[in-house]
Amino acid sequence: MAADAAALASQHDLYASLLDRNGLPPLWRRELSFATLVRLILEQQVSLASANAAFARVDARLGGVNPDGILASTDKEMKADGFSRQKTSYVRGISEDLLTGKLTLSELSGDAVSVSHRLLEIRGVGPWTAACFLLFVNGERDVWPTGDRALYVSMARNLSMESVPTSAEGDAAAISWAPFRSTAAKMLWHDYLGGRSHAVTPGAGFMGTTGKVHT
Repeated sequence: MAADAAALASQHDLYASLLDRNGLPPLWRRELSFATLVRLILEQQVSLASANAAFARVDARLGGVNPDGILASTDKEMKADGFSRQKTSYVRGISEDLLTGKLTLSELSGDAVSVSHRLLEIRGVGPWTAACFLLFVNGERDVWPTGDRALYVSMARNLSMESVPTSAEGDAAAISWAPFRSTAAKMLWHDYLGGRSHAVTPGAGFMGTTGKVHT
């Protein structure tokens, strides 16, 4: 990441300014696990605080987020934890797929194109979720989480735009940051969260955005 941030800074004034002001963003890496999939589902279209709270409740209730525990949970318990009916359906589906062997975690490690394709076959996983998985779990260097409003807000602030760009406008601008778009996204998120003043909580989600457009 340090090398990619330096490359971005050498080519774009935006990233030279962000690197000087904030330093490197946190790594924000996550493990390849069922729990990570559940957390990403929870983070769709809600604030990080809300997602973290729901994850903490189900984790505490089950003594660790696991497929058997999710499937044994009632609708009432899942709702009390903070899962919507739709997200409950998503994580139950993933639980069943893992327990029956329809899905294996090993399928989600390896070639980015193949992994992305497999992720998008999972009910409840869309482009944003798949991109974040590739970025934060697999460590892909050129992934851009399209639809993430925090990225577009950060772009507008740092590029002195009159308004927050649309997804299409923001994604088009991000093309020039290839092949380092993963680090570009992290640097923009980091600034959105407060840069050097941002306190990183071990095990917590990777950012504090709200209003994600895609799943």
